[in-house]
Amino acid sequence: MTKNQTQKIIRITLAIGTIISMFFVPWPIVIAWIKPLPDNVQEQVNEAIDMGFDGIIVYVDEGGKEPALFAAGYKNRENKIPADPKALFKIASVGKLYNALAITKLASSGKLSLDKSLADYLPELKGRIENADKITLRMMVQHRSGIPNYTDSFNYWAAPKESDDEKLALVLDMPANFKPDEDYEYSNTNYLLLARIMDKVLGYSSFQYIQEEILTPLNLTHTYGSIHDVNMDEVMSGYYVGYDNDLKTDDIGSMLATAEDLGKFIRALNDGSVFKNKKEQEIYSSIYKYEHTGLIPGYQTIAKYHKDIDAVVIQFTNTVDFEGYNWSLSEIEYNRILKILRKKKSS
Repeated sequence: MTKNQTQKIIRITLAIGTIISMFFVPWPIVIAWIKPLPDNVQEQVNEAIDMGFDGIIVYVDEGGKEPALFAAGYKNRENKIPADPKALFKIASVGKLYNALAITKLASSGKLSLDKSLADYLPELKGRIENADKITLRMMVQHRSGIPNYTDSFNYWAAPKESDDEKLALVLDMPANFKPDEDYEYSNTNYLLLARIMDKVLGYSSFQYIQEEILTPLNLTHTYGSIHDVNMDEVMSGYYVGYDNDLKTDDIGSMLATAEDLGKFIRALNDGSVFKNKKEQEIYSSIYKYEHTGLIPGYQTIAKYHKDIDAVVIQFTNTVDFEGYNWSLSEIEYNRILKILRKKKSS
C-alpha cells in the first residue's frame, strides 16, 4: 500500500468517525448552551419549557432589591394548571443543609458530640454497620463514613422504600465502601442515621427541633418535614420522562418548601443570621457547605448564594430523566439565569 493510499484511508476513517460521533452529540444540551441570551430572567425561565421541563419556578434575591419570583409551564400538566411560583416543592437532598445545621446547634449546645461514634449513639448497629465504633458524627455529616448509600441499591428508584427501617435494612451487614475518614462518598444513609441520632438525643422529632430552632426564628412558615404535613393541592406535580403518573404523592421522606422560603434560608445561612453565635457558625463551616442541589424522581432543585453579585438563586424544575440530559439542562438553565443577572449587574 502506497503512502497516498494510506493517507486516503486515514482521511476516510476520520470522516466516518466524525459523522458517527455527530449522532451521539447531546444536541439538546448544545442547542440550549449556544442560544442567544434573552434580555431578562422571565424570558429565560420561559425557555426552560422548550428544553423539555413541564414546569419551573425561580426565586432571585439580589441584595438591596425586592426578591422576585418567576414561573413557567405547569404546576400540574394533566389539568393544565399553570406553574405557581408559591407552590410547595420536594427539595430532596437540599434538606441536608437543615439537618447539618441542626447537628451544629446540638453540638454547640453540648447535647451531642461530633467526635463520638455511631456506635456510641446507636449501639444496636455495632456489628451491623462496619466500623460503627470508629465512624464519628463529623464523618457522617461530611460523607466520609464509608457507609453504603441505600439509594444506590439495585433498582432503588423503581420502588422507593417509605420507612427509614426499610431504607436502613438495604445496607445493614454490607461491607464498608472505605475505611472511616479515608475517602469521600455521598451517602443518604449518613443523614438517615444522623436524624435517628437527633431523635434519640432530643426525645422527639428532629424536624420539630429544626422547626423550633431554625424555621420559626426565620419566620419560614412554608417549609415542611414531609408530604403528610401539607395540603397536597399546594404541592407542585413531579414527572419522570417516560412515566405518565404524577409523582407528588410518593412518600420518599423529602422536606418540602416554597422557593421563597428556601431562598430566605439560604440567605440566612450565608449571611450568618441563622446562627446564634460565632461558635455555631465556626462549627458549621468546619463540617458542611452553604449550598446544595437535590434530585429525586420528579424534582430537581438548585439552591445557591453567589457572592460576586450578592444574589441567592433558587431553581425548581419538575421533570426528571436520570438516564438523559435532564440534569445538565437544568444546570444550563440555571447558569444562563446567572449570566443575565451578572450582565445586568455590570451594566
